[in-house]
Amino acid sequence: MVTVTEAASQAVPETASETRSETEAASQAMPETVTETRSETVTESQAVPETAPGTGSKSRSVAGSKTVQADVLIVGAGPAGLYGAYYAGFRGLTTVVVDALPQAGGQVTALYPEKEIRDVAAIPAIRGRDFIADLMRQASVYAPTYLLGRQAVALEHRDGEPVVTLDDGTIVHARAAVLTSGIGTPTPRPLECGEEWLGRGLSYFVMDPAVHTGRDVVVVGGGDSALDWADTLEPIARSITLVHRRSAFRGHAATLQRVRAGRTRICTDTQVIALEGDAGRLQKVTLRSKSGEETVVAADQVIAALGFISELGPLRDWGLELRGRSVAVDRSMRTNLPRVYAAGDLADYDGKVRLMSVGFGEVATAVNHVAVDLDPDLPLFPGHSTDSP
Repeated sequence: MVTVTEAASQAVPETASETRSETEAASQAMPETVTETRSETVTESQAVPETAPGTGSKSRSVAGSKTVQADVLIVGAGPAGLYGAYYAGFRGLTTVVVDALPQAGGQVTALYPEKEIRDVAAIPAIRGRDFIADLMRQASVYAPTYLLGRQAVALEHRDGEPVVTLDDGTIVHARAAVLTSGIGTPTPRPLECGEEWLGRGLSYFVMDPAVHTGRDVVVVGGGDSALDWADTLEPIARSITLVHRRSAFRGHAATLQRVRAGRTRICTDTQVIALEGDAGRLQKVTLRSKSGEETVVAADQVIAALGFISELGPLRDWGLELRGRSVAVDRSMRTNLPRVYAAGDLADYDGKVRLMSVGFGEVATAVNHVAVDLDPDLPLFPGHSTDSP
């Protein structure tokens, strides 16, 4: 049973408002949702009825000083966390999912909701936002509770069980916790010039590709995001210019091959040195090559895909064994803390490969071990979903 009750504790001051507000401004793919799940005692404050797109699940916002109880707390509502919510339900466990971002989906929702994901088994290609909606629809069978737009700021143990305090004062008392918060809340690396054009032609995210239809677009960067956006927008934009300050790209070779084969103008060993326009509308960009030659190109839109800076935030002070910006785990995905597990990009072990598909396996492993921790009479192997009636 997931139970939400009023708590007498005073709200914890918010500690990550700047980071969250930056991401909120760029992320509009999924609404904030808190799903009432199998709850006999729910005291509601400032309820906001919403529905997660494509899930059909009724949602409400739970705010203020409250205590939430569940079998499993999942910290991080990205792909691994959402699949963990499904799997915990499959094992008969009630689940609360917490995320500092205001929408489920993690970096997929915040950074590339419109880009196609092509590296998940049996799915040739799917838009990021559709992928997240499908994960939420899958988890909704077991009705997890979502506490979004709330950062987990403190962890303690009571009677051997993890108790996590959120930045709005909500206290989540779970029998076990699974950390799937990835590499932290992403903050875009800024373009060195033209910041005054942010929101008026300069952007760090592409929330709707259709906005760039018939436009002159300059994409800045040399990684996967830059290549993906050049590849995605090339068919609809009037022109695409890809600018990279180095000679070699870091993105996927297949994507680079498609970009080279198209009509994208590629400028390597080149940097953007100025953005200019008139009457509040961006019109051109000045480029400078390594040799010092300057070129002016038409530009209605500049997409700065220069990567992101992420921090673990409060998790760093929880007493977890860290490996850089990751949390060390064993083969069962256990951390060094009692009944606290980690999976996905956050988890680290020898031979780790950071792929979404690997994260799905890791969170399933974690949840199965959680089930046995909570009830030693249960088998570790859960059986197959096809065995269910």
